[in-house]
Amino acid sequence: MADKESKKVNCAKCNKPVKRLKRYYRNGKFYCNRKCFADANKKAAE
Repeated sequence: MADKESKKVNCAKCNKPVKRLKRYYRNGKFYCNRKCFADANKKAAE
């Protein structure tokens, strides 16, 4: 269980540490919020 708590994941867009891992897990990446997810999708679509 110590391994789960020590795992640190950063947002794919802004590189901030993500605290609630599963809430913004989309398309195989972690995001800190919906805005970062939408911005990353918009940039990928261009």
